[in-house]
Amino acid sequence: MAFASSNSWRYDVFPSFRGEDVRNNFLSHLLKEFESKGLVTFRDDHIERSHTISPELRAAIRESKIAVVLFSENYASSSWCLDELVEILKCKEEQGQKVMPVFYKVDPSDVRKQTGKFGMSFLETCCGKTEEQQHQWRQALTHAANIVGDHPQDWDNEAYMITEIIKDVVNKLLNATPSKYYNDLVGIEAHIAKMDSLLCLESQGVRIIGIWGPAGVGKTTIARALYNEYHENFKLSIFMENVRESYNGEADLDDYGLKLRLQQRFLSKLLDHKDLRIRHLGAIEERLKNQKVLVILDDVDNIEQLKALAKETQWFGNESRIIVTTQNKQLLVSHEINHMYKVAYPSKQEALTIFCQHAFNQNFPSDHFKGLLATEFVALAGHLPLGLRVLGSFMRGKSKEEWEFSLPTLKNRLDGEIEKVLKVGYNGLHIDDKALFLHIACLFSGHHKNYVKEMVIANNDSDVSFGLKVLADKSLIQIYENGIVEMHSLLRQLGREVVREQSMYEPGKRQFLMNARDTCGVLAKNTESSFFFFY
Repeated sequence: MAFASSNSWRYDVFPSFRGEDVRNNFLSHLLKEFESKGLVTFRDDHIERSHTISPELRAAIRESKIAVVLFSENYASSSWCLDELVEILKCKEEQGQKVMPVFYKVDPSDVRKQTGKFGMSFLETCCGKTEEQQHQWRQALTHAANIVGDHPQDWDNEAYMITEIIKDVVNKLLNATPSKYYNDLVGIEAHIAKMDSLLCLESQGVRIIGIWGPAGVGKTTIARALYNEYHENFKLSIFMENVRESYNGEADLDDYGLKLRLQQRFLSKLLDHKDLRIRHLGAIEERLKNQKVLVILDDVDNIEQLKALAKETQWFGNESRIIVTTQNKQLLVSHEINHMYKVAYPSKQEALTIFCQHAFNQNFPSDHFKGLLATEFVALAGHLPLGLRVLGSFMRGKSKEEWEFSLPTLKNRLDGEIEKVLKVGYNGLHIDDKALFLHIACLFSGHHKNYVKEMVIANNDSDVSFGLKVLADKSLIQIYENGIVEMHSLLRQLGREVVREQSMYEPGKRQFLMNARDTCGVLAKNTESSFFFFY
């Protein structure tokens, strides 16, 4: 999807309506409230209506951030309104315009299926029109009605309904992600295109999709982009970030209590109900089994978290989509999630672009010298998006001398932000898997898995095989088809930092020695210790 430039908007709201139904009553009050909130609303008072919408009106639609479509009983009796709707949905598809249907004293299912009095008006309008035009109108009505779906609206209290609509419009405008943000996310369109086939939004059933890959590769970024692009197609939606911390931060609760607390937080956020209290673990199914929802569970690291929030597809209404991001592929397999997307590292050119965006605020180096150094920083980050962003931001605005000075230092030390993110995966390992991680980080990255099994001291060979699978499933290593075990450069740095911290000032007490200076110093002192030498 190509998003419109933020400076191309002229209006906050474009209202599409049938004048004879709403202009002098409901619409007039709604427009007054829009004005009181400081929203710039397009008004068509001085546009002469004819059989086709004018270029002026098409421009107004395209220059509006959000289109509010007021479906009323006679909306479909106007070919003008139907053409407006087709144009609005084109803008939604082509430039990310938000669309908010409002069903004014009309059943959404009548709009969706063109039935009832609404359908009779539609059929009259279709008389004499081409098959292609009729098809366009039908598609537009069905699509627009599906954005929100069936929901009760109390039109006996129009003041309340206007308040709710205003609140919804304001929230949509405030929460709109600037288009430039999407345009600057290198490779995001390719990720979304690949996810589209997995989401299969046209499918009627409920589908759970997993996004997995190493820490810092962009799983959360992709999930946020998907949420922002698709959440308006669902009645209810939630982006539940950092599920790991939400679940693990309650040391005083047992397993049932942790799940109950997690469900309570989930439903409170989804339903926008701060004081919500639940008393049993069937609450999600009871509340959502008939609702079309989009759920994103970000940074899941425990199967119990999935059992608490998305144990069964039957918990959610038809056409619901649940997206889970995790470092652990095995977690997705254990939960029988068959639709999975592994996030790959960006290409060399993409990695350079990401770094330059943060270092120079543009897609390329500011000069030839820094361009040469930029490629070294990209190599240092190992194409990991998190590392590219952090290192790029760290170097922004620095002089030539500072660039030259920083590179060798950063080669031997992790940035604090990068270390914090990467260490989460290491800290969650079993003690035996931690030991294997350190062996690979310090000694065996780039070697064949059989060589690793021979060299690593363990209780038996199967322990190392199991450990290698655990590390691979948790995205801490990659085992290629030819058997080579590879660990990302920043994870190797993390492992070496862990070993260095075993004894900051006495290298001889560390598990491994990893540079010539420390090794020579220990040998010179004739220190007796059990360590490996590594150059």
